[in-house]
Amino acid sequence: MTNKVSVSEKIKIRQFEIKDVERIASLCEQLEYSVTNQQIEQRLTRIKNNDAHIVYVATVEDEYVIAWAHASICDSIVIPISAILLGLVVDKDYRHSGIGRFLMQQIEQWASLAGCDNVLLRSNIKRKEAHLFYEKIGYSNIKQSLTFYKKLL
Repeated sequence: MTNKVSVSEKIKIRQFEIKDVERIASLCEQLEYSVTNQQIEQRLTRIKNNDAHIVYVATVEDEYVIAWAHASICDSIVIPISAILLGLVVDKDYRHSGIGRFLMQQIEQWASLAGCDNVLLRSNIKRKEAHLFYEKIGYSNIKQSLTFYKKLL
């Protein structure tokens, strides 16, 4: 079932609250990120008072979270000050109704007010639909790269 809603009428965007942990974790699972409520709560608690981070949620009736977006300011030697989109998830039942676009506008406004020159993001190569979404809202693929990982003991 897909719930088509008008973003301006029924959707509210606000900064996350700890009470949103369960829904944020559930939305992560929709993109195949295996996380527990406890892990999400620990991570959100760590960044809660960090002005270099922002986490917005989109809610419908009764404060039910249907999407979230997380960005962070990146100070770098090699690029201008940027906001990095670290995550964007819209519930599968609410996609294609403008919620992702609305969240991205909020991220862009926050980034601009924070003095960022741009917003950067990474998107998994297999997420073709997400790539089309980002292009549709004005983002360009400027680089292809590999992501390396090393577990620290």
